[in-house]
Amino acid sequence: MSQSAYIRFVSGSTAQSLTLDELKEQLLDYREQLSKTGKQLDWEYDEAGFPYTIQDKPEAEGKWFYLKGTERQYKYIVLGVGSLLENETEVHFVQLVLPDDSTHGDKSKGNELCKYLAKKFKAELQLFNGRTMYFNPRK
Repeated sequence: MSQSAYIRFVSGSTAQSLTLDELKEQLLDYREQLSKTGKQLDWEYDEAGFPYTIQDKPEAEGKWFYLKGTERQYKYIVLGVGSLLENETEVHFVQLVLPDDSTHGDKSKGNELCKYLAKKFKAELQLFNGRTMYFNPRK
């Protein structure tokens, strides 16, 4: 059974919504940061830290894309954006889905990506296990 994690943009978040292109840019920025860390360590850390390529499918129609693993222990992570109405307020979110055939490595990298994005945008994160982490300023 597939599992989903959600990054919700709530009040106090640095962004109120995100498009697929902006999400792809954030992933490329994440990979660039890993590359810079790797240069300091004299190691190809970007390959180990982000072992995926960004793939688009024609049937996605601009609603989602997926990360395809480049190593044997990683298969797929599907990413999409959307919105829902909550108390007559539109709440935008990013959804990460682990398909049925994804691996434990995919789940670990998915959690890592979720935390990175949620911290960056000061958003609310619902992890794959249902627990919620709050990175937004709360009173």
